[in-house]
Formats: sequence, structure tokens, C-alpha cells
Amino acid sequence: MPVIGDRPELNLKTIIYATDFSLCSKNAGLYAARMAAYFSAKLLITHAFTLEQAALEVEVGDRRLSQQRQKLTHLLSRAADFLGASSIEVIPTLLEGNPEDVIPDLADKHEPSMIVLGTHGGGRLERGIIGSVAEKILRSTRWPALTVGPQIPPLTSHTFRFERILFATDFTEAAAVAATYAVTFAEAFAAKIDVLNVIQNDAIEHPDRLLDLQTRFFNALDSLVPQSAREFCDPRTYVAVGGAHDKILEHIRERSIELLVLGIRNTSHISMEMRTSGAFRIIVDAPCPVLTIRS
Repeated sequence: MPVIGDRPELNLKTIIYATDFSLCSKNAGLYAARMAAYFSAKLLITHAFTLEQAALEVEVGDRRLSQQRQKLTHLLSRAADFLGASSIEVIPTLLEGNPEDVIPDLADKHEPSMIVLGTHGGGRLERGIIGSVAEKILRSTRWPALTVGPQIPPLTSHTFRFERILFATDFTEAAAVAATYAVTFAEAFAAKIDVLNVIQNDAIEHPDRLLDLQTRFFNALDSLVPQSAREFCDPRTYVAVGGAHDKILEHIRERSIELLVLGIRNTSHISMEMRTSGAFRIIVDAPCPVLTIRS
């Protein structure tokens, strides 16, 4: 089983807030601004787009800015003015290209960084980052990504707190990497950690083996949080039986979890459905923000 190594540095230099100018994305922007203020980081507000044919003809033929580019520049400036009220450095950054390519590239140029985005959970492209596009960004960036789904209430000055963090693990390498971030965020926000493993029903060969499996997983979960971190994050370990999606969401609601941490990877089957698509389903349905870490 992978073990936790040294905790990553969280002296974030830049928060990348990717927006499609929707209401859901606006909520993600509020989280991004609070994160930037918390870590004294600059906030880059970005929107990725592809020039429409008419706009392309204007810019190539007439060599002037198209109405499409002017409109998007104006929307970004308005968003920057709104979020800049909290006295953080806010920089509007319009990107041309596929969001899943240019947004992770922007994060790489401003390392160490974090990407914050909202998602509607849809599967079709409208103007920006929704559905499958958000999923592609999550699995293509090497930086932590905080996603604010459609089930999360609008952020207020009284609701930005991560007092209890849930780290859901399937004991893969991706989960071990995510565990270091769960501990680091717990330390940064003075939060407590719940560590959860979900055993799928078909993994239990015989009902009599359930107790043995639970005992083995409890022991493994206990070893995930280093002794040096136990005093400040007060880890609680849980083992549940059933589908990962339902059991994780059930735990979030029952334990009033305020941040979910997941490790994701690009290929192969994972027993907890922690492939990107499985993780994205949880993100869409979760009543709290989800921090994803790609290994």
C-alpha cells in the first residue's frame, strides 16, 4: 500500500479561476478569491475560447478586434473588478484555445498554483467550462484543482471554512498523493480529517469475511495519516460497504464535511470508481467543494 511522503508546499503563488460567466461559475469565483486572500496569492481570472468564423475573418482580414473578443474581454474585466474588491491582486487573462489545454498550461507558467472552476455537470459545451470540459481539465492538470459543483450554496463571508475534511481513499498511488494534500490543507485551515474507504459489495466473497476486511482497512487507514499530523487533524477512520458515489455523499452529509479530497488518475479500473469519470460524478453531486489531485 502506498504511504504518505513529505507534505507538499502550499505557499501558492497563483490561483487560476476558470470561468464561463455562469451563476455556478460565479460561485467558484468567490471561492477562488477567498483562497487567493487566504494564501496571499494573486488571482488570474481566465476564460478560454475559440474564435467564431465571423470573428476570425474580422481579426485576420480587417486586423481589428472582433466583437466576440471585445465582449469576452469586457466580461473578464467586470469579473475582475467584482472579485478585486477584497484587496487581492486580480488579473483578467483571456485565453484562445481549448480549455483543457490552455488552462493547465497557464497554471504551469505560474507555479505553484491551483485551479478553481465551477461546473454545471452537463455533458455539452456552451460557452466555457462545463461538464466534460471540466473533467478534461481535472485529469490534464498536474496542480490541485478545486471544483465547485451545482449543489453548493452561494458562498458568504460566514460559510468559507474547511473545519472538517473528508479524504476518500482506495489505497492506489493516486490516493496516496492526494492524502498528502488532505493533511496539508487540514494543517493550513486547522481542520479535522475523516478518512474513508468504501468496500464494494462484489469485493466481499463471503459475508463472514466482512469483519476481516473492515479490520484490515481500518488498520491501513490509520497508517495513512502520519503521527506528526495527528494532533492537529484528529483523524477519524471509516469503512463503508456499498457504492463509492453514494457512500461518499452520505458521509459528507452525515458528518457535515466542508471539503472532499480525491486522488484521480487517467487509466485503469479503480475499485472505488475513482477514475476521473467516477470522481466527476461525485463532484457534480457533492454539497461541498472537491479538491482533486492527479497522480
